[in-house]
Amino acid sequence: MKRGVLRCAVGIALLAAPLTARADWFEASSDHFVVYAEGDAQRVERFAADLERFDKALRVARAIPSTPPGQANRVTVYVVARTGAVQSLSGSNNVAGFYIGRAGGPLAVVPRRSGDGDPNDLSAKMVLQHEYAHHFMFSNWPGGAFPSWFVEGFAEFHATAVVDKDGGVVLGAPPQYRGATLLSGNLLPLNKLLVAETLKLDSQQRDALYGRGWLLTHYLSFSTERERQLSNYLLAINSGKTPLDAAGLFGDLKQLDRELERYKLSRFAMRKVSASAIKLGEVKVRALREGEAAVMDIRIRSKVGVNAKTAPGVYERAKRACAPYPNDPAVQIVLAETAYDARDYAAAEAAADRAITADPKAIDAHVYKAMARMAVARQAKDRTPATWSAIRKIITTANRLDPDDPQPLILFFRSYGMAGQTPTENAKKGLMYAFNLAPFDMELRMNAAMMQLRDGKLDVARAMLRPIAYNPHGGPRSTMAAAIIARIDAGDIAGAKGAVEQDDEEKDSGDSPE
Repeated sequence: MKRGVLRCAVGIALLAAPLTARADWFEASSDHFVVYAEGDAQRVERFAADLERFDKALRVARAIPSTPPGQANRVTVYVVARTGAVQSLSGSNNVAGFYIGRAGGPLAVVPRRSGDGDPNDLSAKMVLQHEYAHHFMFSNWPGGAFPSWFVEGFAEFHATAVVDKDGGVVLGAPPQYRGATLLSGNLLPLNKLLVAETLKLDSQQRDALYGRGWLLTHYLSFSTERERQLSNYLLAINSGKTPLDAAGLFGDLKQLDRELERYKLSRFAMRKVSASAIKLGEVKVRALREGEAAVMDIRIRSKVGVNAKTAPGVYERAKRACAPYPNDPAVQIVLAETAYDARDYAAAEAAADRAITADPKAIDAHVYKAMARMAVARQAKDRTPATWSAIRKIITTANRLDPDDPQPLILFFRSYGMAGQTPTENAKKGLMYAFNLAPFDMELRMNAAMMQLRDGKLDVARAMLRPIAYNPHGGPRSTMAAAIIARIDAGDIAGAKGAVEQDDEEKDSGDSPE
């Protein structure tokens, strides 16, 4: 998800600085995060520990139990040198950091530092905390449908969290970087803010969605006069009311708008979660092997995503960088991924095999081996049972290595459609388990909802589609989810299923199983 513009300042002194050896890359692994960063081990460990403190503070504040998500569903954070690198990876100059909610590999990319030192700037840490708040919301309230203003207001509320020297975490500080927008007037009065997902917002209104969303979230969270109004409002929406109908719980919206205008000029309350309430697990730090460090920039580029135009160039770089490390499983997995993206499926499988030889427990190697075989079978229009039985054995091996990794479960389900077969009940259960493991992945949510719709489970499908329909960054997928919900509500079941079949045909037109 993409956030506000940041200035990237590079001191002139750097131009005259002597060249130094490249810093080492480290991996810091904790309950909810895997961090990759250059620097020194202690700094990377402290960075990961502070992220864990932030996660624990959210859990204490929201009464959410601290259950580790499993190895595959931790958020991987790539810390790159500068904001410019983030923008290059994202393909946008209007980005300070971003998050991708992907089953089996949720990730965030942030710069080591950003802004020019102004305390009112949006810092790299705030960007990461904003994005993780989105991940936290969709992970811990998987059935919740939240309007756009609250999705962004919740994220902004937590973006400014500060870890104190004593290890406590302060929540609720105002986002100073939204000050100009908030003080420039009320660009989104409540009658528009509450239904923002249904409107075509201009750039100023979209900026206001974040600021006014934060303001309303903060006010309702701390106001004694309006205690429980926010929770009752969200419960009403999730009981079937529209956001505007549910807003009746707020009373006169113009009066609430006036209260917000006064509130934005007041001193803001904050909450501190004490260090004693935050129980940290172990943070393990290791230096990356030479081969892992050598291909890290390619790995990040590949994980963020490529397209038909960029994939061949990334693959060429990978071939050169990976060649000296044929026995490093992590390096060969990078090569397998880039080869797969460039549609060199034979090379992808060969690299996956080398990774498996080096480390038979390398799940991603088994996954890419299966994906390469699936793509070859699709290209050849090979639907013979023997072919797909062999592919499913590879997928099953990956699943046995980690039953809580959603990727093999998703592939197992998709293998039936690609083979022209009806998915088994076991495959369907696997897809639903994958969804339960990674409800933050909106594409997976959509696919699971469509499976339920095909099976005639309309209420289940509708409930799964609602968070997509409300997603402020959902694009065409949100539009499609809203259209299917409207057809279900109108009793047009054939039309709803027809939309699913059309989507399936569009997916089947590609060459790869992704």
